Amino acid sequence: MPEEPPNADPILIPNNPTTHKCPKKTKPSPTPTPTPTPTPTPPMVRSSNSMASSLEEAMLTHEKDQHQKNSKKLTLIPLIFLIFFEVSGGPFGEEPAVQAAGPLFAILGFLIFPFVWSIPEALVTAELATAYPGNGGYVIWASEAFGPFWGFLMGWWKWVSGVINNAAYPVLCVDYLKLVVPPLSGGWPRTLAVCLFTIVLSFLNYTGLTIVGWTAVCLGIIALIPFLFMALVSIPSLKPRRWMDTSPEHKNWPLFLNTLFWNLNFWDNASTMAGEVDNPQTTFPKALFSAGILVCLGYIIPLLAVTGSLELSESNWGDGFLAEAAGRIVGRWLKFWVEAGAVLSAIGLFEAQLSSASFQLLGMGELGFLPALVARRSPWFNTPTFGVVVSAAGSLAISFMSFTDIISSANFLYSCGMLLEFASFLWLRWKKGEVMRPYRVPMGMAGLVGLCLVPSAFLVFVMTMATKMVCAISAGVTVVGVAAYFLMGWCRQSKWLEFEKKAPEVAMD
Repeated sequence: MPEEPPNADPILIPNNPTTHKCPKKTKPSPTPTPTPTPTPTPPMVRSSNSMASSLEEAMLTHEKDQHQKNSKKLTLIPLIFLIFFEVSGGPFGEEPAVQAAGPLFAILGFLIFPFVWSIPEALVTAELATAYPGNGGYVIWASEAFGPFWGFLMGWWKWVSGVINNAAYPVLCVDYLKLVVPPLSGGWPRTLAVCLFTIVLSFLNYTGLTIVGWTAVCLGIIALIPFLFMALVSIPSLKPRRWMDTSPEHKNWPLFLNTLFWNLNFWDNASTMAGEVDNPQTTFPKALFSAGILVCLGYIIPLLAVTGSLELSESNWGDGFLAEAAGRIVGRWLKFWVEAGAVLSAIGLFEAQLSSASFQLLGMGELGFLPALVARRSPWFNTPTFGVVVSAAGSLAISFMSFTDIISSANFLYSCGMLLEFASFLWLRWKKGEVMRPYRVPMGMAGLVGLCLVPSAFLVFVMTMATKMVCAISAGVTVVGVAAYFLMGWCRQSKWLEFEKKAPEVAMD
C-alpha cells in the first residue's frame, strides 16, 4: 500500500485590511459584486482525498503490472509445442527402430508403446502439475510425498539426465551441417561449431520463455510439414504387405527398446515450468492431450509412408534416412527440406530441454533446496540466469561423448527419477487425497497401481540392460547428489550461503 501523504496546510484567507489597497478613484463606478471566497477544505478531508487518489493509482498500476506479467506467461499453443519438443521434435531418430526389428515391429512399437508408457506418464503429470503448480514440478511432488531429501535427489537425477540429453542436440545440428560444410566433420572446426551452437541457442533461451514458446511453434510447423506432404504423395504407391515385413532375422531388441524410450519419454519435463503457465490447472491437461496426439501422429504417419511405399532392407534405415526417403518419394527438394527440418527440430529440442532444466533449478532455489542465487531472475527477461548458464555449460561439457553413451546415461538416470515419480504419485493420492486436484486421473487406488506398474516394470527392464560403465556413472552421479544435499544443509546451518526459505520440512506423514 502506498504511504499516506503528509497533511496539506489549510488555505489561509488574508484578513489584514492593510494588505488590501483600494483602487484609485477616478470616476464613480458601480459597487462591484464581491467574489465569493472559496470555503477552505478541512485538512483531513483533503488528505483523505489525496490518499484515495494514490490508492486508485496504485491499484491501476498493479493491474497494469499484473496484465504485463500474465501476458508473459505461457499459453496453450506454445505449451503444446514445448511439450512436443520435450518429448519428440518430429520423427527424426525413429529409424533405428526399423533397423533393429523391421517395419512390422517398429510400427507396432510406435502404436503400442504410447499406451504402455507415454499415456501413464502424461496422466501422472497432468494430475500432479495441477495439484501442485509451481516451478520445480516433480521436485515438489517427491518432497511432498517423501520429504526434502527425496525431493532434492529427484531434482538432481532429472537435472543431470536433462543436461546429458541436451548435450546431443548441438552435436546433431553439426552432424547435419557437415553434409553441406565438410570441414565440420572433425577437428577444431567441429568443436568450434558445437560451442557456437550451444552459446547462441542458450542466449535465445535467456531472452524469455514466451519467445522460446512461440519459436517452438514455428520450428515445429516447419519441421512437420514436409512429412505431411511426403505422406500425401506416397498414397498411390503404398503396399500394405510391406508393413508386415519382420526382417531382420536377428533382432537387436535393446536398440529397439532404447529407441522407443528415447523418442517417447520426458512428458513430465514441462512441469518444472508450471509457475510460468497461464492458468496451469486447466492449461496443462489440454496441452498434454494435444501434444500426445501430435507426437504419436508425427511418428506413425512418416513411418507408414516410407515403409509402405519403398522396398527397403533394414540396412538402409540408418540415422537420417528419412531425408533420403523423402527425396526418393517426392524429390530432391523435399530431401533438403527434411534435412533442414532436422536441424530446426534439434534447435527446438535444445530450447525446450534447457527451459525445463533452468526453471527446475529456479524452482529448487525458490523452495529453499538451493541458495538464493539460483532463484534470481534476469532483470531484463525474467528468466533464470543461473539456471540457463549452468545447464548450458553442463551440456557443453559433455557434448563430446558418443551419442550412444549420452542416450544410455540419460535413460538410466531418468528411469531412477521416474520410479520415484510414480511412487510419489501413488503416495500422494493415498495419503493426501484431500488436496484439490483440478485434473484427477479417473481411477481408484487399484487402477492407479496398475497404471504405474506396467511402465515401472519397463523402467526396471531398461535399467537391467545398462552396461557396467553406465551403472557405474549413474551410481557416481547419485553419490554426488546425496553429498550435495547434505552440503546444502551444512551451508544453511553455518550461514555460508543465503537461502530464500528455511530448510524444507519433511512432508511425509
